[in-house]
Amino acid sequence: MIRRLLVALGLATLVALAVAGLVRSAGPADRADPAAAIAAGLRCPACQGESVADSRSPIAASMRQVIADQVAQGRSPQEVRRWFVDRYGEEVLAQPPLRAAPLLWVVPAVALLGAGTAALRTLRPRQRNGGCRSPDDVSARAGGRPRAAWWLSAAGLAVLVVAVAVAADRLAPQPTTTDPAVVVLRLAQDLEAQQRYDAAAQMYREVLRELPDDAVRLRLAFALLRSGDAAGAEQTALEVLTNSPDSPEGLLVLGLAQRATRPEEASATLRRFLATAPGHPAAAEIRRLLVS
Repeated sequence: MIRRLLVALGLATLVALAVAGLVRSAGPADRADPAAAIAAGLRCPACQGESVADSRSPIAASMRQVIADQVAQGRSPQEVRRWFVDRYGEEVLAQPPLRAAPLLWVVPAVALLGAGTAALRTLRPRQRNGGCRSPDDVSARAGGRPRAAWWLSAAGLAVLVVAVAVAADRLAPQPTTTDPAVVVLRLAQDLEAQQRYDAAAQMYREVLRELPDDAVRLRLAFALLRSGDAAGAEQTALEVLTNSPDSPEGLLVLGLAQRATRPEEASATLRRFLATAPGHPAAAEIRRLLVS
């Protein structure tokens, strides 16, 4: 009776280990709110160990807005996740897809099934045949060796389950470190392409904190100009021109911004732009603007 109880406890422990491993290797179930479920499955590039759903950073807020917009457009959670992966790589996922690890759990599952069948057959009371040998001799010969083999098999199976759990963790792809500025820059460009210039400008400011580059300042200046913030665009363009006085894009955005802030200086700035870059793609439009 005691041996059967110990065997049952051993089997329960092995099953619990296998189930825990299977649950651990499986992804989290989607929530009722698809946008919240998607956000919970994405990593915030500006935070350490926080999802887009939990983070309070401006980057996460913009990513949540993008998710909500795409869900409202009728895209499935898989399509939205693929949209982010295509732009930012699989490291944007909170749990990158497992490749080899889930297959390892087939081994302990089959082993558990086989061990359970063997245990039932081995530990089941056997009928003793009559004869000159004593019942103790029959029991020792008929049950001793199988039970010893069963206990050795159970110990080996426990080691196997633990080894599989360790191997699954090692084989599962780990999130790679991504430069947050790169992710935010891509997000800002996506927002700008969607004509969400206020949100794009906010993202460009986030990029400038980590990557103070004139190319990013120009993108910020254009986003501010398109969002209606002429004063902000003028200030940002002046920062670019401080470093590069003959920057055609800097002169262009400055002249366009000055049409709202300093109309008396706008024409001179735009003419300077034309003199600096007469073949610029915007040159023809600026000439028509100056004539009108």
